[in-house]
Amino acid sequence: MSARFRLYINMDGGYTLRTRKVMTNKLLHRLQMVIDVIHPNLGGVSGEKLKERLAKTYKSKPENVIVYGMRTVFGGSRSTGFALIYDSRDFIKKYQPKYSLRRLGLEPARTGSKKQKKELKNKRKKKAWMDFFLGLGLLAAYGRRGG
Repeated sequence: MSARFRLYINMDGGYTLRTRKVMTNKLLHRLQMVIDVIHPNLGGVSGEKLKERLAKTYKSKPENVIVYGMRTVFGGSRSTGFALIYDSRDFIKKYQPKYSLRRLGLEPARTGSKKQKKELKNKRKKKAWMDFFLGLGLLAAYGRRGG
């Protein structure tokens, strides 16, 4: 990890982007940083705009940039968050958590409700116990069938 410097990016969109605590993380193949956005007279700045601007500044593709954890300061006009700029899409898939990949559209969304999953789990558990008892011959003595 290295390189602590500040970068000020003035934009014509009515906001300024600052980067702090920029670190090169070679183990995870990424740049990681804290970003400060100053946006007077604006409610906030979209993550897509920030991605594009960071990609242009750090000579990367917008698809390799992840912006998250944006918090607006009380009173508005300033937000702070985090940004990760990966070397390639493959490293994003390798190191980002599943929920984050789902948000980015790189992982398929979960299907089925929580209740369905729970019922299926209990059904499998019951089947496993029945098979276990049938294997011991305990249920056969009582005239029960597993199923």
